[in-house]
Amino acid sequence: MMINVNRLLAISAFALLMGCSMAEAQEVEVATIVAFTEGPAADREGNVYFTDAANNRIMRLATDRTLSTFRQPANYPNGMVFDPEWRLLVCEAGDSALGTPPRITRTDMKTGQIEVLTDNYEGMRYVAPNDITFDGQGRIYFTEQARTPILPPYQEVVRGRPAPTVPSYGVYRIDPDGRVTRILAGPDVQWPNGLMISPDDRTFYLVETNKAENGARMIRAYDLRPDGSVTNMRVFHNFYPGRSGDGMAIDVQGNLYVAAGLHRLRGTSETLDTRPGIHIFSPAGKLLRYIPVPEDTVTNCAFGGADMKTLYITAGKGLYRVRTEIEGTHR
Repeated sequence: MMINVNRLLAISAFALLMGCSMAEAQEVEVATIVAFTEGPAADREGNVYFTDAANNRIMRLATDRTLSTFRQPANYPNGMVFDPEWRLLVCEAGDSALGTPPRITRTDMKTGQIEVLTDNYEGMRYVAPNDITFDGQGRIYFTEQARTPILPPYQEVVRGRPAPTVPSYGVYRIDPDGRVTRILAGPDVQWPNGLMISPDDRTFYLVETNKAENGARMIRAYDLRPDGSVTNMRVFHNFYPGRSGDGMAIDVQGNLYVAAGLHRLRGTSETLDTRPGIHIFSPAGKLLRYIPVPEDTVTNCAFGGADMKTLYITAGKGLYRVRTEIEGTHR
C-alpha cells in the first residue's frame, strides 16, 4: 500500500482562498479565526463538507476549491456522513441559545429540509452525539459521549463526584423505521468516539477515547450481527498510554484509517506515544502505513473525489488531503 505523503496539502481558510502551498499555509498565522474542524464528508459530486464546532457552522469546500458556509448556526455540529441516498447525517451537540437539544439530523440536499431523526432515547436527552455511520441495510449508528471525565470502569464524574446512575453515553442504532436502540453502554464502553463498519457489514469498529488515568484508549472490534447488534468484542488496537483515535474512514479492502495522536501534551494523562496523524490498519489489525499531520488535534477523516481516492483529514483549524492508491468508501 503506497500513499503519496508529499501531496499532503494543508487547506486552511486562508490557504484555500489564497491558493497557498502546504509550506505557505504553515507559515500563515490566522489571528482572527477560531476553528475546530471535524466531521469531513464528501457528497456525490465531490464537494467536501466539514464542521467548525467552535463557530457553530458547517463548511463546504466545492470541487473548484471555493470555500463557503453551508449552515450557520448549525446546532454545534460534530461528526457527519452522507447516507446511501446522499442525504447529510449530522451529530449535533445542541444550542442552548436557540433552545435546540443535542440530536441527530438528516438533511435533504435537494430541498434543504432538515429532519430530526432522534433527540432522546426513552425520554433521556442526549449529551453530545459525536460520530455517525451506516450499514448496508441503511441502518444508522452513532456514538453519544459522556461529560468529562470518566473513571474506570465506566463511572461518570459530574461536578467532581461519580454520577449515581449510568448516563446516556454509548452506541445507538437508528433503524429505517425510525426505532432507536442502544447497542452498547457502560460498563461495556467508557467513552465511545469514532465508529465504522466494514464494507462487508461483518465487523463493527469503535474508538474509545477515555483520557482518564487507566481509561480505555483503544479501537474495539465486534462482530456485527444481521439484526444490527454486536458481539464478540476484541481489542483491535490499543493506543494507551498515548492519545487514542478519534474519527475513522475505511477503504473498499477493509483497511481502517484512524485519526490519532498529539504533538503536544494537553493536561490529561495522555502521553505523546501515539504519533499524530492517520494510522492505517489492515482488517487483521496490522499497521500498514502512517501519514503524519502537522497540526493538533487530528480529529477525523473521510474519502472523496471523483475516484474516491482522496482522503480528507480534519485537524486543528485546517482541512488536509492526501491521495491514496486504494478506493475508499463514503461510510
